[in-house]
Amino acid sequence: MKKLNHIPEFAIIGHPNEGKSSVLSTLAEDDSVRVSPIPGETVTCQNFPVMVDGREIIRFVDTPGFQNPRKTLQWMQGYLGEDEQMIASFIEAHAGDPAFRDDCELLGPVAEGAGVIFVVDGSRPVRNMDRAEMEILRLSGAPRMAVINSKGEDSAYLAQWQSEFRKHFNAIRVFNSSRATYIQRIELLENLKSIDQQWEPALRDVVEAFKTDWQARSEQSVDILLAFIGEALAYRKTVPCAKENQQAVCRQMWQEYQELIAHKEHRAHKAIRSLFKHNIFNIDLPEHSILEKDLFSKATWEFLGLTDKQIILAGAMSGAALGAGLDVAAAGISFGVFSTLGGLVGAAGTAFKGKKWLSGIKLLGMHIGGEQLRIGPVTNSQLLYILLDRSLLFYGHIINWSHGRRDYDAGKKEIAEDTKKEGVTAYWNKGERKIAERFFRVASAGNGWASSEAAQGMRGLLLRQMQQIAEGNR
Repeated sequence: MKKLNHIPEFAIIGHPNEGKSSVLSTLAEDDSVRVSPIPGETVTCQNFPVMVDGREIIRFVDTPGFQNPRKTLQWMQGYLGEDEQMIASFIEAHAGDPAFRDDCELLGPVAEGAGVIFVVDGSRPVRNMDRAEMEILRLSGAPRMAVINSKGEDSAYLAQWQSEFRKHFNAIRVFNSSRATYIQRIELLENLKSIDQQWEPALRDVVEAFKTDWQARSEQSVDILLAFIGEALAYRKTVPCAKENQQAVCRQMWQEYQELIAHKEHRAHKAIRSLFKHNIFNIDLPEHSILEKDLFSKATWEFLGLTDKQIILAGAMSGAALGAGLDVAAAGISFGVFSTLGGLVGAAGTAFKGKKWLSGIKLLGMHIGGEQLRIGPVTNSQLLYILLDRSLLFYGHIINWSHGRRDYDAGKKEIAEDTKKEGVTAYWNKGERKIAERFFRVASAGNGWASSEAAQGMRGLLLRQMQQIAEGNR
């Protein structure tokens, strides 16, 4: 065996439809890895380097499955040369033989010094063919880990696999590649350090690089979210508005605001998805997920625990003072986003009966000189908590969606069930809410909020919250 190069390399070996490609995809954070149940789909080795800050820190290799393990093992058991040359000698002896094409291909990286991650489906019993493959890998002398890919609750054969693996491998790990969280992925990488003492320093550096990179991505996620939320809170727009057009203009401006914020939220989520390397599956959420509900819908607000009394604009408002802020019931939600400049505007909300939602806006106005209508800034801090909860829910789904997962429909149902509970901020204590309220006041005031002390406090709070989500504590 050759000594470890400066970049650790692992050949992922296993049978089709047992999780080999899924494990590789999850470890490499690469959803372009083809996951196929059809034997023979992979005929050549393919490298999947993991890059951090433009530098390759570890490399995983997708390999074909064993083609002729019993005959390959028989040849190796009769081999009389030096042990370190056995794999290279086998490849040389069988080069060009179609009966051993896949065996030679998958053992190529091992001959070059790669470690081995052998993946099996723990829901089935151990077969003689599996034992032959394990013995081949043991005889190779490569540092090796066995991964029992646990696809569900079926663990009837787990003890049998573990017993066999103890005879052949340096480390054993039970791992559900389709449900693996960030923490479980790090734990698997940590476990790799035990496979060979010579590999430990390099793999320790790999794990630390992963953790540092993850922290950097979380910090970038916070910056993306704060920029989006700050823009939503500070938004202002003023337009000329004759008294006879006030109702139509108000509706139009409110619609524009909703569309703008929804667009900015989508853009922020897309940027975070890209940070965590979800390139193929966009995690388009199911219709009944709260994250697919209209940001300004009653369902979204009820999800966060707001009551009808808190949501609706009770009673009619009329005769507002000149230039004063004026809440407008728009789709049943009062944010305090509309105000009048140089005019007098009165408002009356549509009657709210039982569970029926406010269905419209009625504005009455009087023209006094020139009249203008302004939207923004937001004066109701509940919008801040709505945006924070949706953002943190999305972050939690993104980081915990395994790159090797392909059962999208089942995943969407799980996400929908997960988002039937209260939002994250419902559990914040008095001190955390104080930080959020301070940020709200500064951000809604407009210019200079991004560099403020309040924004830094909010940034720290979000980073702590994201850490808890990554650790599965919230």
